[in-house]
Amino acid sequence: MPPDVYQKIKAFAVSTVRGTVQADILKEDQAQNTCIFSTEFALRMMGDIQQYFIDQKVRNFYSVSISGYHIAEAGANPISQLAFTLSNGFTYVEYYLSRGMHIDDFAPNLSFFFSNGIDPEYSVIGRVARRIWAKAIKNKYKGNDRSQKLKYHIQTSGRSLHAQEIDFNDIRTTLQALYAIYDNCNSLHTNAYDEAITTPTEESVRRAMAIQLIINRELGLAKNENPLQGAFIIEELTDLVEDAVLAEFKRINDRGGVLGAMETMYQRGKIQEESLYYETLKHTGEYPIVGVNTFLNKKGSPTITPSEVIRATEEEKQFQIAALKAFQERNADKAPALLKKLQQAAIAGDNIFETLMEVCKYCSLGQISHALYEVGGQYRRNM
Repeated sequence: MPPDVYQKIKAFAVSTVRGTVQADILKEDQAQNTCIFSTEFALRMMGDIQQYFIDQKVRNFYSVSISGYHIAEAGANPISQLAFTLSNGFTYVEYYLSRGMHIDDFAPNLSFFFSNGIDPEYSVIGRVARRIWAKAIKNKYKGNDRSQKLKYHIQTSGRSLHAQEIDFNDIRTTLQALYAIYDNCNSLHTNAYDEAITTPTEESVRRAMAIQLIINRELGLAKNENPLQGAFIIEELTDLVEDAVLAEFKRINDRGGVLGAMETMYQRGKIQEESLYYETLKHTGEYPIVGVNTFLNKKGSPTITPSEVIRATEEEKQFQIAALKAFQERNADKAPALLKKLQQAAIAGDNIFETLMEVCKYCSLGQISHALYEVGGQYRRNM
């Protein structure tokens, strides 16, 4: 194919492709613990992705999923989840602005990801996030109407699912999904009831999907776009949660902002304290969980162990290893030079993501990661 034709096709493809990059280094450090590069280098790569998206007019692909779900799963309560996630989002805004990007060029590429548990605060998590985001983008950053719109995905709470009386988990997930739909989330993931004990099965995933379908296709009140608007409890909760989030912003700000607070592991410490508090209430019964610590069945609601845990077969594993080896051997003549080019781009301050778009055609993820470790450093937690 002639180079000019290829470039034309590539430009069209990247400008129309849809999807989301989940790489949010701040929540990785604070909660999920799957960091591989130094925080500084990872932030730079996130900035390079966003700059590439601006340069190539990638408008339908989210450059980062600013994620609170993993913060909640690690143990944070709904207020901390929302406050930490939004403060992380504003940190990315400040960083991208510091690199010379314009707010209206990148804000529409940002997306958010929250957990919906069963506590009352979760019923307003989306509207509070949108209220705070819109005010900040409009008044502080002078963003346009499009930039002020916060788009978010909800996943029902994995932490709220239990290995005792697992059939009850679908009830919890249904109520959490109702919170999300009534609060006008942009997209929704409903967990399978057996995720507490094993990899979901086709049957359990179909049941999880049915929760959304029944709410959206059968529940009459859900056909109204905003059925809870104006209700006293929703209005009151919205104000209370917003005030609580802003108070947490103040505590983070007093510690030097998000990155300053991370230096002393403030977010991690708070998440762990809240996780311990939740577990304590669960074990004492002060936080009632039906079928787990209250209203047990006549057998005592024992923990259910799975009859089968779905794993890749040995044949599938060996096929993947062989395919990787064949890929590396096939590109053995091109990979070293490309990896060197990637390292030079990182050292020279060029756009790493732009280089990666070509390098990934001939180099495996492991090869790329190890090449970048040498110039960007591996992640090490502050002690």
